[in-house]
Amino acid sequence: MGRKEYMPIFAIEKYILSKYPYKIKSIDPIKFKDTDKQRAVYRFETDQGPKCLKKVYFDEANLLFVYSVIQWFYSHGINVPKLLPTKQGGRYVNYNGSLFMATDWIEGRKCNYDDDADVGIAAANLGLMHRSSYDFHPIGGSFIRKENTDWYKTYNRRYLQLVQFYNTASNFMDKFSRIYIENFDYFLFRAAHAVKILGMLDSKKMAQPAEEHNTICHLDYVNKNIIITDKNELYVIDFDKSRIDIPVHDIGTFLKRILKRKNTSWSYEILSLALENYEKVRELSFNELLGLFAFLEFPHKFWKISRDYYANRKDCSKKMFINMLSNACFQKNNHDEFCSKFQAYIENRYNVDLN
Repeated sequence: MGRKEYMPIFAIEKYILSKYPYKIKSIDPIKFKDTDKQRAVYRFETDQGPKCLKKVYFDEANLLFVYSVIQWFYSHGINVPKLLPTKQGGRYVNYNGSLFMATDWIEGRKCNYDDDADVGIAAANLGLMHRSSYDFHPIGGSFIRKENTDWYKTYNRRYLQLVQFYNTASNFMDKFSRIYIENFDYFLFRAAHAVKILGMLDSKKMAQPAEEHNTICHLDYVNKNIIITDKNELYVIDFDKSRIDIPVHDIGTFLKRILKRKNTSWSYEILSLALENYEKVRELSFNELLGLFAFLEFPHKFWKISRDYYANRKDCSKKMFINMLSNACFQKNNHDEFCSKFQAYIENRYNVDLN
């Protein structure tokens, strides 16, 4: 489309917002992403306060699932935006095949990863979300989003791909490949150990919350979606990626986003802070801690950058990929120390040997 907006403001008001029981004062386009997963976000001021209108990129069955997740958390005391019904009591508006949903607008600031207090309350809130999601049941007609919990198979495949990339790098020996080879031994060691850890744990017990209780994971629990109000209340927004999954996946995704930052690069203190606050609300089992360790130990970034580079080597920006790989490798000493401390913590807590 090449536009900065999904559709003109007057059309948004006439065809979509007119379906809601509010007097519209103003409409501001906040976000428009013109990709295959096209989405748009609008803030609109009403006689009943600011509201949010969102054009989703998925179909009705997926929207009903996401709607179910938000409604479930709202009804269980988790701070999420209130879903707004249409004049006719509908859950969304369908305009020419595009689906729109409306919620209250949450005023506040993003979670600050450099503030221990913010990280602590975000971790505790994630524990509360996982605990309160037990026995979740989506609305009829929902597409049941459920993540594959067989991590051993996935991680072992990626471990073997790292070896394949090494052979490819040895043939090319361009600058990217030389950096890959120089750092290969460390990252292969970590990948192999992560796979070994996954082989040691009881995968059925780790998957039990998802398989038996339908635990919900946000899976985009990052600072832009963790809003802290002036009253120091934490709200969670944007459940587009949510699905039934094992809580460890959510915790790992939350932590990895913080730990890969320069300011908090693989800080074991951040991990300790997050786990302490999370477990005040929901204690992690031995198998869950092993799964989290494997998730954070496995060199996801090193693997992903290499996979994408060798799949698109002829057409990609080599300079960009070299920079990304160099940045990933730059943190390996911090990552090594982090993994050693995390392993020692689990060994001491459960009196086990993870070597």
